Amino acid sequence: MHTLSVNQLIRLAMKKLLLLSLLALVSAASARAKTTREESVIRVESCEAILREFQANPATAIPPSILQRAHALVIVNQFKAGFFLGVKDGYGVILVKKADGQWSIPVLVTAGELSLGFQIGANATETVMVLTDDATPRIIFNRRFNLGVDANAIAGPNAAEAEKFNRELLATPVIVYGKSRGLYAGATVKTGWLERNDDANFELYSTQYTMPELLYSDWVKNTSETAHLTEFVQQIAP
Repeated sequence: MHTLSVNQLIRLAMKKLLLLSLLALVSAASARAKTTREESVIRVESCEAILREFQANPATAIPPSILQRAHALVIVNQFKAGFFLGVKDGYGVILVKKADGQWSIPVLVTAGELSLGFQIGANATETVMVLTDDATPRIIFNRRFNLGVDANAIAGPNAAEAEKFNRELLATPVIVYGKSRGLYAGATVKTGWLERNDDANFELYSTQYTMPELLYSDWVKNTSETAHLTEFVQQIAP
């Protein structure tokens, strides 16, 4: 009977870990396949639930003074799993505040992240981003938007931390609020990104209009399923 040495066992374990990470990459790619309208509705409703949960909890609620500065809101739901490669993939919605003060319909985006470093575990991440200028949301029109690269981003104070407001924070293009569920161990270097998802929006709104028209025109109206999110955003950020 052949007995494997310690080094051989370590190499075998490393290969298994790498295979699992590669499988996670394949799963992430599959998740970006074309979604049905039913799936798109569920995504919008889950993003609405995330925002409502944030605002119902003083520990995560976005203060009115921050929301008053919002030109756009992005709500993201992501899942991360991996060993040596941490793969984060998910979806989100973006809404913009138009010139007349009314908020747009929710428009679906794809969200993802590839992390490098030694990591063990899994982590679901819910994030709300407050975009404080008009230029930042328009970046997603033409290309992938990389958080922290295409625009500076900073973690924002919650409603109980009003003393942490300062001029630098309020001038930052992206103010980020997040909470994580699950366990994820390990130091990582990571960049998050957002990308337009025209196919999902075609299905959701039964239209061929793309992201710019959906956000900034009145040509496409909310559906019965998406209207609740717009109404809630209008309520907390009039």
